[in-house]
Amino acid sequence: MSDHVYKTVELTGSSPVGIEEAVQTAIEKAAQTVRNIRWFQVTEVRGHVADGKVAHWQVSLKAGFTLE
Repeated sequence: MSDHVYKTVELTGSSPVGIEEAVQTAIEKAAQTVRNIRWFQVTEVRGHVADGKVAHWQVSLKAGFTLE
């Protein structure tokens, strides 16, 4: 097994649908410019309430990628 060194970036994804879509949005966007993303860790979940209902989700996360 190879030894790996990882670097992390902090991301925030958002979605009016839910937490999973907010995470997916953040990872997919980051993957357009960051190669070798291997893992993520959710660090915070927030939401916006409008008219007594959840209107929008925001999820902050750390994503780890291997260095070349």
